[in-house]
Amino acid sequence: MAQLIVGEPAPELRLADQQGQNFDLAAFRGDRAVLLVFFPFAFSGVCTGELTEFRDRLGDVETDRCTLAAVSCDPVFSHRAMADRDALFFPLLSDFWPHGEVSRRFGVFDEELGCATRSSYLVDRHGIVAWSVHKSIGQPRSFDLHVDAVAQLV
Repeated sequence: MAQLIVGEPAPELRLADQQGQNFDLAAFRGDRAVLLVFFPFAFSGVCTGELTEFRDRLGDVETDRCTLAAVSCDPVFSHRAMADRDALFFPLLSDFWPHGEVSRRFGVFDEELGCATRSSYLVDRHGIVAWSVHKSIGQPRSFDLHVDAVAQLV
């Protein structure tokens, strides 16, 4: 499946976070945009670096118009351990089972590695993809690009 294109509707997303609570993308429709940050593996170096930068600068992307959620195919328990270790207080969503189903819908599942790719989507309050960025597994994304995308929200 191809990556989503800016301007098209985002697929449904309902996943458990590190607390076991359901996060439903549709619940934000009409109210707030959602910045979805897909990452390959919990506890890996690049992923940890990216997620702790989001933690350290959370106010730049978590606003009255936007909320942040990170998604990987790791189980809820791994996300909980990572959140506890690194003081991550934004939702870490588990796409563990059916393995990678949501990542596939978003066109960011690597079949060979069995993980989400390093991709981000900004879904506006109408449920439309407003922005995206995609990098190779070992290449970190620019946090400032995410901040700029959130700032551009109408």
